[in-house]
Amino acid sequence: MQTHPDSSHVATVSDLEAPTPAGTKLSTGKRIVLTTFGSFGDLHPYMAIALELQARGHHLVIATSRVYQQKIEDAGIEFAPVRPDLPDPTKDEGMAEMTAKVMDGKNGSEYLFTHIMMPPLRDSYADLKRAVQEADLLVTHVITFAGPIIAQETGIKWISTVLSPVSFWSAHDPSVLPNVPGQEFLPKLGPAAYRGFTRMAQWKSKQWIKEVYQLRRERGLPLGQHPLFEGQHAPDLVLALFSSVLAQPQPDWPPQTCQTGFCFYDRRDGNAMSPELRQFLESGVPPIVFTLGSAAVFDARNFFRDSIAAAQRVKQRAILLIGDQRNLPSEALPEGIVAFDYAPYSELLPHAAATVHQGGVGTTGQALRSGKPMLVMPFSHDQPDNAARSTRLGVGRTITRESYNATTAAAELSKILNDPAYAKKAAEVGRIVQAENGAQIAADAIERYLGVVKN
Repeated sequence: MQTHPDSSHVATVSDLEAPTPAGTKLSTGKRIVLTTFGSFGDLHPYMAIALELQARGHHLVIATSRVYQQKIEDAGIEFAPVRPDLPDPTKDEGMAEMTAKVMDGKNGSEYLFTHIMMPPLRDSYADLKRAVQEADLLVTHVITFAGPIIAQETGIKWISTVLSPVSFWSAHDPSVLPNVPGQEFLPKLGPAAYRGFTRMAQWKSKQWIKEVYQLRRERGLPLGQHPLFEGQHAPDLVLALFSSVLAQPQPDWPPQTCQTGFCFYDRRDGNAMSPELRQFLESGVPPIVFTLGSAAVFDARNFFRDSIAAAQRVKQRAILLIGDQRNLPSEALPEGIVAFDYAPYSELLPHAAATVHQGGVGTTGQALRSGKPMLVMPFSHDQPDNAARSTRLGVGRTITRESYNATTAAAELSKILNDPAYAKKAAEVGRIVQAENGAQIAADAIERYLGVVKN
């Protein structure tokens, strides 16, 4: 991986050597630990990278919450438990309550850090330190706060990753944050104004993660930079695991960044699309797909009921991906509307007329790859920014969660479905994303960093 003293140059696919063919074996495989936390959108990119690297002869471990153990092991990847744990959505009634707090547009990020990530931080540290014993490399997620501490304490080789553009906090490409009044004027005021705004965000969020600084002191490390800002990035290599259609490299990205493109993985329990769903798709015109991903779906409220009514108003067939049978309306579904717990996005979304979703980066990437237009109803975290970027691309529109109902959703869908410009732009963007192979590019960058020798 070549780094550049000029921070305006960030490595992209075109800067790299020809990708290594999948399955190329190495003279000596490396033990690599990938650690992550969150929803499927936070897990799947690492599973894609792990499988690509395993095909090249490396030994991969994914270190994350125990709720994902079976999913990871069923894919043939070693699992290591790292706290915090997550509720099992199929068994734990507390999932809905927790999701509502985490996805709150005003206080969701603060709750995530102060109530979920910080209390078990020392447990996370102990678990991850155990997992990286005898490992050659640690790859971290933005909020796996124990990872940078362990890397700096032990000297293990370390690569950090970024899943969505908001995590770069670029003053040259300002992100849209949840519940910040007036932020739409910041880009007009220039980079200096956004940097001032970022300093305020750093000060406020520093109060949420005090335990990180305490643990660094305990381990004899300097306090370092803010763990959610510059301090999240590894000094030698940062992987930006999203497409350049979502964000182009900026002068204030870390100069050691390699932008890979999205890393897609959406198999669940080894199953492809169900025969019933495939039959529905083949029996009529393309439907609208309504989904809230794998996390926000547990705080769906009236989303699916309103979506059914919206689909009827625009006279479209619809597929509801309800995630949990408790989201299924009690009354019988109207003709032309079906509900399924889950479906692989890569197989389903290309057959949609449009996708309505929550704006998580995993769902957004799949929607962009599908080549079909979208309506985004963001909740919190990176979702408002992903929604804004998709809207600026011209592939869809954004609607706030507070204003989403049958009438407003139908009005937005009518604009998308009746204006061919959305479909044309979505198809154009889809071709770009389809041509990318993020997992392969990420694996190439990782191998170069490790200095592996191919046979």
